[in-house]
Amino acid sequence: QVQLVESGGGLVQAGGSLRLSCAASGRTFSSYAMGWFRQAPGKERELVAAINWSGGNTYYADSVKGRFTISRDNAKNTVYLQMNSLKPEDTAVYYCAASRRVLTMPIASTQYDSWGQGTQVTVSS
Repeated sequence: QVQLVESGGGLVQAGGSLRLSCAASGRTFSSYAMGWFRQAPGKERELVAAINWSGGNTYYADSVKGRFTISRDNAKNTVYLQMNSLKPEDTAVYYCAASRRVLTMPIASTQYDSWGQGTQVTVSS
């Protein structure tokens, strides 16, 4: 398993941008698909975006399409989530996760093997 540490969360006004980073330990990072999830108070954890091992395939939740971009740098063992045009409803704890699935894009949280501790994103109106 890899160990994951998120950073980059904070408080931003609506319409603003944030870039989340997730640094992974271990030399097998490039073999994992990566995902960003979020969980708002009283709500279930949901997948925001995912990226396959090479970065050649991505998935986005409908709620963030056109605003968020997931990317990865396998040389730096890091995955990013660029968040633009932020809305108050984007407020949540954001989690980075790693999955050993390679044949299909992992969508469910149960398909992920390792999780970070989370970083808070708060968007004010």
